[in-house]
Amino acid sequence: MEAGVHAGGVEARLAAAPISWGVCEVPGWGLQLAPDRVLAEMAQLGLAATELGPQGWLPLDGASARRELDRYGLRLVGGFVPLVVHEADLGATRDAAVRAAAQLAAAGAEVFVAALVADLEWSASAPLDDDGWRRAGAHLREVADLVGAEGLELVLHPHVGTLAETAADVERALAHTDVQWCYDTGHLLIGGVDPVDFVRAHGARIGHVHLKDVDARLARELRGGALTLLQATRAGLFRPLGEGDARIDDVVRLLDESGYGRWLVLEQDIAITGSEPAVGAGPAIDVRKSIEFLSTRAPTRERVSNR
Repeated sequence: MEAGVHAGGVEARLAAAPISWGVCEVPGWGLQLAPDRVLAEMAQLGLAATELGPQGWLPLDGASARRELDRYGLRLVGGFVPLVVHEADLGATRDAAVRAAAQLAAAGAEVFVAALVADLEWSASAPLDDDGWRRAGAHLREVADLVGAEGLELVLHPHVGTLAETAADVERALAHTDVQWCYDTGHLLIGGVDPVDFVRAHGARIGHVHLKDVDARLARELRGGALTLLQATRAGLFRPLGEGDARIDDVVRLLDESGYGRWLVLEQDIAITGSEPAVGAGPAIDVRKSIEFLSTRAPTRERVSNR
């Protein structure tokens, strides 16, 4: 293990995400590095697992994706799945969720990370009112039960450009859904939610964790509409853990105190422009910084849960 979080067994539940290497489903995001490059660097950094990345980056067949990860000694944590759940007709979403869950389960995943989008093109949409969230919450419960039949737990991911983006969205979603949450420190902060306050108030709702650190000034510009997510990302919105304003020290401590013992996914969204960075340079440097930061702040009690 070149670098890892050794204290308290955290290294056994520290995972990566391809977006930390710039691998993203958004068209025009930037250079998409090949799986062999990314997975090899994850393994060299001592990471235990990864999330799936965009559809088609790893083999669409779940068993084939699992074999690809096995080559690098990596497990699959889960996958990010955009869903449309606020419309009256859930038919197409139900079918898509079942297909995605089957793929994830065959690849060995545990969590189904749901992002609630206006449509699959991620079009802008007016915020949902209470009635809209009640319908979305009922539909989300139905989808959660469907993916649960595949052995997966659905978690709701707050995210820029989705129906759970702003602080007001998050409050309504908390009130009108009963599923667990993907606690994403970066997207919560960008939306105007204090990540520390969230874990204090809603720790029991946290079923999965994405650790991001964020530059608060750029987050305000993004929230105010002066920058797009891609523009802010290219300007340095996401920082190595400990170098931003998400108070990751307090987050890690509070997660430990709350009894959270599941996966911790390092996610530092980047967009690669220009030529491909040298192996071991570029994205790997910032990921290593985050791992080293966590190594000095790891929980003192071992609570590794692979369910």
